[in-house]
Order: sequence, then C-alpha cells, then structure tokens
Amino acid sequence: MGDMSNSGFYAKNQRNEDNHAAGFGCSVMELRSLMELRGTEAVVKLQEDYTGVEGLCKRLKTSPTEGLAGAQIDLDKRREIYGKNLIPPKTPKTFLQLVWEALQDVTLIILEIAALISLGLSFYHPPGESGGESCATGAGGVEDEGEADAGWIEGAAILLSVVCVVLVTAFNDWSKEKQFRGLQSRIEQEQKFQVVRGSQVIQLPVSDIVVGDIAQIKYGDLLPADGVLIQGNDLKIDESSLTGESDHVKKCADMDPMLLSGTHVMEGSGRMVVTAVGVNSQTGIIFTLLGAGTEEEEKKEKKGGAVEDGHQNTGKMQDGNMESNQIKVKKQDGAAAMEMQPLKSAEGGESDEKEKKKRVHGSKKEKSVLQGKLTKLAVQIGKAGLLMSAITVIILVLYFAIDNFVLQKQPWLPECTPIYVQYFVKFFIIGVTVLVVAVPEGLPLAVTISLAYSVKKMMKDNNLVRHLDACETMGNATAICSDKTGTLTTNRMTAVQCYMGDVHYREIPDPGALSPKLLDLLVNSISLNSAYTTKILPPDKEGGLPKQVGNKTECGLLGLVLDLKRDYQPIRNQIPEEKLYKVYTFNSSRKSMSTVIKLSDGNFRMYSKGASEIVLKKCNHILNEVGEARVFRPRDKDEMVKKVIEPMACEGLRTICVAYRDFSGDPEPNWDDETNILNNLTAICVVGIEDPVRPEVPDAILKCQRAGITVRMVTGDNINTARAIAIKCGIIHPGEDFLCIDGKEFNRRIRNEKGEVEQERMDKVWPKLRVLARSSPTDKHTLVKGIIDSTIADQRQVVAVTGDGTNDGPALKKADVGFAMGIAGTDVAKEASDIILTDDNFSSIVKAVMWGRNVYDSISKFLQFQLTVNVVAVIVAFTGACITQDSPLKAVQMLWVNLIMDTFASLALATEPPTESLLMRKPYGRNKPLISSTMTKNILGHGVFQLIIIFTLLFVGEKIFDIDSGRNAPLNSPPSEHYTIIFNTFVMMQLFNEINARKIHGERNVFDGIFRNPIFCSIVFGTFAMQIVIVQFGGKPFSCQPLNLEKWMWCVFLGLGELVWGQVISTIPNSRLRFLRRAGQLTRKDELPEEDANEDNEEIDHAERELRRGQILWFRGLNRIQTQIRVVNAFRSSLYEGLEKPDPRSSIHNFMTHPEFRIEDSTPNIPLIDDTDDDSARRRKYSSQPSSPNKNNNAIDSGINLTIDTSKSAASSSPASPLHSLETSL
Repeated sequence: MGDMSNSGFYAKNQRNEDNHAAGFGCSVMELRSLMELRGTEAVVKLQEDYTGVEGLCKRLKTSPTEGLAGAQIDLDKRREIYGKNLIPPKTPKTFLQLVWEALQDVTLIILEIAALISLGLSFYHPPGESGGESCATGAGGVEDEGEADAGWIEGAAILLSVVCVVLVTAFNDWSKEKQFRGLQSRIEQEQKFQVVRGSQVIQLPVSDIVVGDIAQIKYGDLLPADGVLIQGNDLKIDESSLTGESDHVKKCADMDPMLLSGTHVMEGSGRMVVTAVGVNSQTGIIFTLLGAGTEEEEKKEKKGGAVEDGHQNTGKMQDGNMESNQIKVKKQDGAAAMEMQPLKSAEGGESDEKEKKKRVHGSKKEKSVLQGKLTKLAVQIGKAGLLMSAITVIILVLYFAIDNFVLQKQPWLPECTPIYVQYFVKFFIIGVTVLVVAVPEGLPLAVTISLAYSVKKMMKDNNLVRHLDACETMGNATAICSDKTGTLTTNRMTAVQCYMGDVHYREIPDPGALSPKLLDLLVNSISLNSAYTTKILPPDKEGGLPKQVGNKTECGLLGLVLDLKRDYQPIRNQIPEEKLYKVYTFNSSRKSMSTVIKLSDGNFRMYSKGASEIVLKKCNHILNEVGEARVFRPRDKDEMVKKVIEPMACEGLRTICVAYRDFSGDPEPNWDDETNILNNLTAICVVGIEDPVRPEVPDAILKCQRAGITVRMVTGDNINTARAIAIKCGIIHPGEDFLCIDGKEFNRRIRNEKGEVEQERMDKVWPKLRVLARSSPTDKHTLVKGIIDSTIADQRQVVAVTGDGTNDGPALKKADVGFAMGIAGTDVAKEASDIILTDDNFSSIVKAVMWGRNVYDSISKFLQFQLTVNVVAVIVAFTGACITQDSPLKAVQMLWVNLIMDTFASLALATEPPTESLLMRKPYGRNKPLISSTMTKNILGHGVFQLIIIFTLLFVGEKIFDIDSGRNAPLNSPPSEHYTIIFNTFVMMQLFNEINARKIHGERNVFDGIFRNPIFCSIVFGTFAMQIVIVQFGGKPFSCQPLNLEKWMWCVFLGLGELVWGQVISTIPNSRLRFLRRAGQLTRKDELPEEDANEDNEEIDHAERELRRGQILWFRGLNRIQTQIRVVNAFRSSLYEGLEKPDPRSSIHNFMTHPEFRIEDSTPNIPLIDDTDDDSARRRKYSSQPSSPNKNNNAIDSGINLTIDTSKSAASSSPASPLHSLETSL
C-alpha cells in the first residue's frame, strides 16, 4: 500500500491494482498528498482529480448527508486500509529500566562499593597465621576463628538491603507509571466527537473515527482527524498548533476546504469528510518524526542536556515554539512521559541531580509550591548529612590511628595492612550509613505517592486531574473565578417568562392567546436560527425531564416552542441545514446569532437572537398584539428595559430577544457588511430563561468562604441576572461592601487614558469585586492576571478559574489551576485546563480544595515523622561512633530503619483520607514554611526523648538489664544482646511515633480516624511483625541476638512512652517556645500571620491573653494619637478624592494576608486599628489575630479607613515602627 505512487495522475490506472481489491477509489498516499495542499491549490486539485468534494465522497464510498452506513465489516476494512485514529504511545519504561534508574542514586552506589570492598577483604586472609595476633587490636580483642568466617555477612547483608531499597523504589515508579497510563486513557475516552452514521448524528470516541466518516464540527472543537470541508457556516480555525500562525484562518468549501487534525475551531460550524486518521494525519506525521526524535533526545538527556521531550506537554506552555507540542496530548499515551515531568524534579536522592533537573524544567511553568519547598529542604538535609558522615569517618579513623600507632606505639606491619584496611572500610561503611539515614529519599516518594493516591481518589469526586501539581496547588487557592452557567447553575435552561405582543407574560401563555402571525414568526425564528445539533429528546427514564442536547440556551428556546404546542422538527426538515443561505454564528463580540434564508419569492429573511440589551439596540420596530410591526422608539426601548428586562433579570432570568428582518432579493445585500445587515431589526419577543442554581452550590460556596477562599462570578450575563444568581448562591450577601460591575465599567476602572491596564488601578478593584457581568474572555483573562500579579497582599494570590468555552483558554492557562467542564466544555478549554470536572459541578471544586490541602498535610505529617528519625539516627550513629568507635545501630539495621521510615512511612502517612475539618482553616499561602512551629516542637521534643532513652541504654543498659556490655566489641564479634535491645527499642519508638505523626496541628487525639486508613494500620502491624522476625531470627546479618519476652516487653514499653510523651509535648504552648518561631523556616520572609492564627487559636490560654492586654492598651494609646494625626492630615489631603477609592481590604480572605501593622517582638500580630468597643471587636482584638475588617462592625470613620489603606505599604515596609507609617503614608 505504501509503495503506491504519489501522483494523482496515475490514480485512475492504479485503481485497478491492489486498491481495487480493497474497493476504495483512493489510496492512503493519494489522500495524504492531497492533505498537504492548502488554499486554492487544494481546491484545484480536488476539482481536477476528484471532481470536487462530492467525487471524493463517492470514491470513499460515503454520502455527504447520510454518512457511512456503519456496518462493522466496512468499518474494519477501512481501519485496515487507512489505519486507526490513534497515534501509538511511546513505550513505557520496563521494570528493569526503572531498577537501573533507581540504582543511579549516589548514596546507594557509595554503599555498594563499600560493601563490595568489605566483602573482598573478609575473604582475604593475611599470609602469616600468627600475623593476626600481633596486629592492632583496634577496639579491643580480636575475634576467634569461627567468627572470622562470618565476616562476609555484613557486606552481603548491605548488598541485600540495597537490592531491597532499589526494588521497592522501582516498583513504586512502575505502579505510578501504570496509574498515569490509566488516567491518560481515561482522558482519551472522555473526548468524543459528533459524526453522521446512517443519517443519525452520534457521538463517537475519537479513536473510533474512520476515513470516510462525515464529522460535524462546531465552535470549540479540537479536530480529531484531517478532512475536507463539505459545507461550513462562518468557519474560522486556529491553526497555530500546526503552522504557528496566530491569526484565525477562514475556511469555506470553495476557497480553502482543508481541515487539519489538532487545530481548533474558533467560530462557526460545518461538516467535513474525514480523509486521514492516526499516523497519516498531519499531526500523526509530525508525531512519527518526533517519535524518531525522542530516542536521540533521551541520549542527550543522559548527558544532562536540556530535555524538551517530544511528549512533554504540560498544557501550560506559553512560548510559541512549543505550541506545536500542544496537539500531542490527546492522542498520546505518552502520558507517563508527559505527566511525570513535574514530579521527576524531586526524584533522586541527591541534591546535585535535583538541581540539574530543576534547571532542565525551567521551561515549564513555575514549579509547584510544594515541590519547590521540598527540593530545597531535601538539599539542605542532604548537605547536613554529608557533613555529619564525613566528620564521623574522620573521627573514627583518627581515633583508631592515634590509639594504635601513637599511644600503643605499634609499628605498621605490612602483613597487617589488610586488617587495617578492613577497619577503615568498616569506618567508611558507618559513615555512609549515617549519610543514607540522613538523606530523606522518601520525600519525593511521599509526594508522588500522596499525589498519585489523591488523583486516583479525586476521580471518584468527579475531578479528572491532568497535571499532577494542580492537585496540590488547589490546596493553597485563595480565589476562585467561576463561570455562572453550568457551574453554579444546573445548565437546564427553561423559558419561564416572555414579553410579546405588548404583553409581559409571567408564565408561558396559551398559544390561543397569541396572534397566529406572531406565533409563526416566533416558531420559525427559533427553529431555524439555532444550531441544528441542538435538540430536545424524550427523557431517558419514565417521568424524567426531557433530555437537552447541544447549546442549552437554544434548548430553552426550543422548549418554549414545544410549550406553545408547536414542533420545530418539521420546520427544520423543510429547510435543511445546507439550504440556510448565510449564518452569522454566535461569538463573544457579536453576542448574537443570525441566520438568513431565501424565501420562495426570491427575497431574504434574516432571523436574529441574542442578549436582549444588545439585540434591542438594533431594533427599530416591534410586533404588536396582532403581529403587525410598530415603530420602536429609543424611549420605548428605555421603558422596555425598565419594565421588562430589569425585572426579569432581577429574578435571575437570562433575557434573550428574538427578532427578524426582511431584505429584498434585488439587488442582493452585501452579506459581509455586518454592521448594516445586523440593524433595523423588528423585535418579535423577549424571553426570560431560567437556569436554576444547583442545589448543592450555596453550601459549597459557604465552605469556600469559611476556608478563606473568595468566590467571584464572571459571566457573560446581564448584570441584574448575575447579581440575582450571586445572591442565591451566597457569593454576595445583602448589606456587604462588595462590587458588582459589568465589563465596560470594569475596563473603565482599570485602564488609563491610553487604554492600558494599570496594576495600581486593578488593585483598587479586585479585592472587593464579587461579580463581573457582561464580561468578554479578555476581561476574564485580565482579571485573573491582575489578581495573580497583585502585590498588595503579603501573599501572592493563588487563583483557580473555571471555563468551558474556547475563549476561556487564555484565562485557564494563566490561572494557577484551570478547571474545564467535562460535559459542556469544549476540547480547547479541556486542553488548556489542569483539572476536568466530569460533572461540571462547583461543589467538585470544593472537593479538589480538600484533596489539595490533604496532600500538603500528608507531606507535613511524613516530614514530621521522617525528620525525627533522621535527627535521632544521625546523632546516635555519630556520637556512638565517636565515643565507642562503633555505631550502636549497625549498617544493615540503619538500612532497615531507613526502609521503615522512608518507604513504608511515606505510604502510611501519605494516604490519609481528607476530612471536612481541612476546610475550616485559611489557605497556607506560598511563603508558609513547610515545617510549622508546632511541627518543629514535635520533632525536637520527640528527638530529645528518643536520644535520652537510647543513650541511657547505650551507657548503662548492661547494668539495668544485667547483661554483657556490647561496647568496644572487636571486629566481626558476635552480636550482643545489649545492642539488640538498643536497636529494638529504637524501632519501637519509631513505630509509636508514627502514630503521633498523624496529627500536625497539635491535636490531642492521635488515634482519631485511624481505622479509616487501612493502609496505615497494615503498615504499622506489618512493620511490627517484621521487626520480631529480624530480632529473633536475624542473627549475624542483622547483628541481632534473640531477646526473651521480658526484654521485649521493656522495648515495647519504652516505645509506648512516645505516645505519653506526645501528650506532654502538645501541652506546651508554642508561644512559650519563641525560638521555634524561626526554626524550619524556608523563606526569607517573616512568619506569616495565618500560621499564628492557626496555632494561637488552639494554644494561647487566658493567662497569656491577660498579659497581652496591657500591651494592647499601650498600643491603643499610641494608636489613638496616630489616628488623630492621620484624620487631620486626611482632611487636608482632599478627603473627597480618597473616599471614592474602594478600599481593597474588605475581602474575606484578605484579613489573613494583611495584618495592619506588624510589631516584631514577642507579641503576635495585633491590628493597630482603634476598634470601637463593640463586643465582637474586643473579642477579636484579644484573640490576637487580625480579623476580617468588615466595615459594618468596625464603625470607624471612613476617613481613617482610607488612610489605613494608603499607609499600608509603608507599614509593611518597616514593620518595626508603627509610627513610621505616619511620615510616609500621606
């Protein structure tokens, strides 16, 4: 098939060859060469070789109107000849490749080498038999013969545990890849496309499309295959993904009919015949080239060259050169390659590797907050570990050398060299083990597991996560800009009121009450001037609501036709879609849709519908009660707006005006002159369409507001409609100080004289803005960008945006997290988004917030546990080595501890299910340190407890238990009971501390909800069982001596002490431990107030408050003077100008981002506003956290409010002097 000649000239002769057997009139290569042409060339070629599109359809054995018959044999044959519509995925990494990657870890390599040397030396016996006696007695006594044979065990055991670690890591990676492939295939199945088969329009998964299918394309589609346009209305395509040209390309059957896969339909609609699928489509061809490219790329990547993997599309690429990668995602199962990118940056235990990877990913969007913090932390810990291990080795070697060669004055005997080397290797292994325990390689693992687990579970909550880090970013969200239609509302439009024939009907009138002429015009107008794909079908199940298919607003109008006891289908059958003379499709600038039909007498009639205030502006006649047109004057319009449109809108109805206009056929009007065509209309009626609020939305919005997230509504609807819906949803509450403005007013406020957006002006608008109506997609993008770039708060805002239309793409991309609608959303929107809401429901966003916060908390839990073990194990190994020349915890034991605390703990703690209580706190924000003061307190507290116990056991343990001391044992001596007890107690303490680590905000009940997490329980019990096996039967490799029941009970008892000690620690208030305030800080910034808010709520008691009251009173006095000076000055500096500026501080969550003035000494933040003595204000003051400055209960002179506003920048710049703000503020 591939050897056929490319040229069309031979097509006719060729048809008799193998192609003829297949029975189709064109080969793959012919079609492929046809699709490479553009514009007029393509039209000429189609005419010459195929006699136009109809001829092409004939050769492909398909009908332009009815499509393929859909017989299975025919479809299979087409797939066999022309290929399937999928692009073969990049092969996943095999398990062995993953094992190899896990082995690249630097620390593991060092360990392997050390173990091999140790193995080699243990088999080497010095020549002189008696040589061993005279050599150094390093740490007292030399082993007897039987023991010397067991010398190899330690080396072998280390190698074995390395193998374990590698296998576990590789297995984790492998299951992770598998999950992503599953996720990706799920995303692919989501994408469906409308095709005509057997004259029925059906939705097919994209992969089922075959050559010869007739596909219906409409606004917002991502074309799944190449094709030739049969008929189109006003079709404009964005081909930038293939050509890089940003201008939209107009397509029509007689000028440029070529449609390419992977391009976006930006306007209009049409039908095309599919000519190339899968690898033969234009996108597929690019892919095949890339496929060859990726192998070379990978070689480069190994050399550390920057990776721009062909499949790495993170959906957030802004630079144009990467646009071409956009198309790959949908058809690419290289999901694993694509999706894993963000995570890789934290993988690999060593810092330098991370740094390199971090640079490589510079092209991607800014690294997710959490990953940035973690990488930084892991690097810091790694460095510290390296230092400790180096010191350990140096001290051991020096001690040994000084002890033997200086104090005992022994000569260096050549035959003893191997024994010395063996000692040195032993020291080296101890050092490396310290390093292994110090480096938290479990961190990236914990993030990965936690995210992968969350993503899997979020599926059940109707969140399809496309980019992993979106899940965690969502936990920090401070603002959500939501669409109205379909997200907050049910998207089931029903016409409930209308105004026609000079009467305002509060419910749909009886058809008998209307004049027949009016009714006919109305029914025709609605039936013809709507997408023919929009239908109302009978309900799926008995007694259900009728099913609405297609554009929901149009469904509402068609519903009106049915309510008026008429049917739209016969009218459509009379004038099928191809007979429509000209269609002006709906787009965001027109905000209306018009269809022109040719009447039987040769004249034209245009039906128009659209947003009522826009269409009414263009009407100068209106139909009266008998269906005659009467003049419609401007003052009538104003009255209409006041009497009809506003009342409807205030009830939350969307108003649509239906109109028409007649044109004479001679001369034919110039249809391209839109402004004149879409004018002088005659209004038929105004319909009020209701889109009820989803029942679960008000509750979800309340949860968001409680969680410190501001919800803003951005909609294309009329401002009154929008306001009414916003009140129903609970976005705004009557009596609050907020802004509801429309797009025009919004632009007036944020743009300067030159029409440029000024951030300064923006900052005055967005904090109070709650509803933005009649907004264009650009407004939405501007708003999102403005909020993200804003610096007026001390926290950068994290914004989530929902969108469904093609034009929402830019806003979805700009936002920190873009949510696309799974049902109503266009492919373009889904492509630009991070998370797809499979049920289009706002309450699913709240679930995403919950999961996001849960990820953050899970990581913190793991950190708290891991760092405790790290600190203790490193200190024990270090001091033990320095004092007793041997680490109390042997290398193999350390590796086992490492396995418990890294791999298992990350599984146990990272899979905690989220609880509603996560929504009761404010977002953490970007600068919050990863380790809060409560966590630092826990880490240090538990660390001290464990060290005390272990050192007690190490130095006086033999006396307590009345056993032989294990200290200063010679090389390769048998394991001692003493050291086994130390090891066992250590592990028991870790196990019980793992339960403590489940809570990070200082809660008391650490067992709360423990059985909801079966993974956690099984891991704790599993580890316990393994520990018993290791101690009782581990013997020489694990350096363990079996213990009797009494000693076991002591070990467990000491472990249980952790739980008791945990309660003691949580009793100590953080405020007492001031030095912790600075610990665990990852950013240069000061500790942020919301963190105080978190802990101080729980941990400041009344006595503390009394103490602070004095300070507060003092500040009040000082503040009175300050406000008085300020008020005077404010009056001087023209108060009136100032009053108009909206105060950007009344937003709900802003209170946490803006303590009024910071006073940096031991007091937490105290807002220095002189509150009136109303009760709530006083309470708020003493809880020492800045509370929401709702204007209504801080009855302060607005003059002061204004000045606080202006002085804010000053105050925050020099928080140390509250008075400083006076000079600078005004």
